[in-house]
Amino acid sequence: MCLLILLLIVLLKKLNQPYLVAYVFAGIVLGPHITGIFSEPENISVLGDVGILLLMFFLGIEINIPGNRTLLLKSFTAQSVRTLLSIIFSVFLGKWLGWNTGYIFLLAVTFIFNSTAVVSEFLRKNHKLSTQIGKTVLNILLLQDLMLAPTLTFLQFLSKGEYDITKLLFSLIGCVLIFFLLRAIRNKNLVQLKFFKEIGTDHELQVFTAVAICLGFALITSFAGLTPAIGSFVAGVYIGRTSAFHWLENVLRPFKIFFVSLFFLSVGLMLDLHYIREHYPIIITLTFGILFINGLLSVIVFRLMKFSWRDSMYAGTLLSQTGEFGLLACSLAHQLNIIDYNFFKSSLAVIGLSLLLSSIWMTILKDIVYVKNLVNSD
Repeated sequence: MCLLILLLIVLLKKLNQPYLVAYVFAGIVLGPHITGIFSEPENISVLGDVGILLLMFFLGIEINIPGNRTLLLKSFTAQSVRTLLSIIFSVFLGKWLGWNTGYIFLLAVTFIFNSTAVVSEFLRKNHKLSTQIGKTVLNILLLQDLMLAPTLTFLQFLSKGEYDITKLLFSLIGCVLIFFLLRAIRNKNLVQLKFFKEIGTDHELQVFTAVAICLGFALITSFAGLTPAIGSFVAGVYIGRTSAFHWLENVLRPFKIFFVSLFFLSVGLMLDLHYIREHYPIIITLTFGILFINGLLSVIVFRLMKFSWRDSMYAGTLLSQTGEFGLLACSLAHQLNIIDYNFFKSSLAVIGLSLLLSSIWMTILKDIVYVKNLVNSD
């Protein structure tokens, strides 16, 4: 597995393509439809979920919480408008195709949610996390993480005609607590525990303490009905502002690379090549249709937010793909019998290809939109 990934990385590096593509291709080759080395993608996807937690943890360490309320308001407004436009477009298209509410809602989900893993890694690798457009896009992705809980709750409502008000209440409380924690960090009102000072020279204890905080926050947010990824991000923000852990990033980075690669490997494993070959006209059309329409909706939203054409097109490129939360929503919808098997397999294929192509798509369009360097907005 490692040798195959290494060979693909060397090849794609020469082609100036991101490593994420190598991981997905490796998953396709190692999957049940080519070599059959891995016949049960679910086993790898569990480890891949750990990669997402570590990815969000490191993102929290690296990101600067904006002290500008206007920037936060822009992100909230942008995601709200994107969500509204996505729902309107999905309703019109779904009604035209004669779909029921469940199918229309799943279509809207594919437009609303992007891949935090793909976009954040792309921003980090291109040193754009600290730019205004980078911060705005990242805030939008974090808002999407918070939206996952009510999305899954609505799917259960579509299936059973009822929903758990307690879970919804816990989700809202969790969102409020996260807001106040990030606000405290932004205003530098961070509580520094005495225990952290006492372990300042004990690196082994610091490593396990940081991992415990990361997984602990993820577990708490999961119990609250939110995604574990948002809890891991908050843990990273907290650790990144604690002086005793400043060296930790370099120590844990190899683990992050390994587990993130397993996540994208699991995406490749889930792609059913036989199904894609039999239905490739509709799947290819849907994949590029989502990339184009999602990107166009994002460009419109960012232009309405008074961003320049360049920044708007760049943001549209970043937010063009559908993400890993789409996989989760489609899997749950299939389990709840909201969608049939063919729609489920098509959704997996489209989302998987979207994740595979998005890195290449972003790399190519970035070079087209910006001749040299990203031009920052005021």
